[in-house]
Amino acid sequence: QVQLVESGGGSVEAGDSLTLSCTADGNSFSAYTIGWFRQAPGKERQFIAGITWGPEMTDYADSVKGRFTISRDNAKRTSLLEMNSLKPEDAAVYYCAAGRYRADYSFSRNYDYWGQGTQVTVSS
Repeated sequence: QVQLVESGGGSVEAGDSLTLSCTADGNSFSAYTIGWFRQAPGKERQFIAGITWGPEMTDYADSVKGRFTISRDNAKRTSLLEMNSLKPEDAAVYYCAAGRYRADYSFSRNYDYWGQGTQVTVSS
């Protein structure tokens, strides 16, 4: 069992930056792929970024490539999502998730554990 807690959400203006944090309990964080997803009102949950366990690989949704950066610090059991040049369409509840897959990790079904989410609001 892994419990995930997101933090760092807030209200910003378009063009601003924000860094979200996902912290896990337990000692098995390094054995999980970490994914970040978001869900806006009335829309489906959307993959944003993922970073695998082991030799790290990262992947991003096209909508955030070049603006968002995912990282992890296994010693701190933490993943960060650095978000730059935020746009109003980035506004959503952001979730981090943990799963064992090192492939197809853009699919939410491949994650076993989810945090409760943190709200990001971007005003124009």
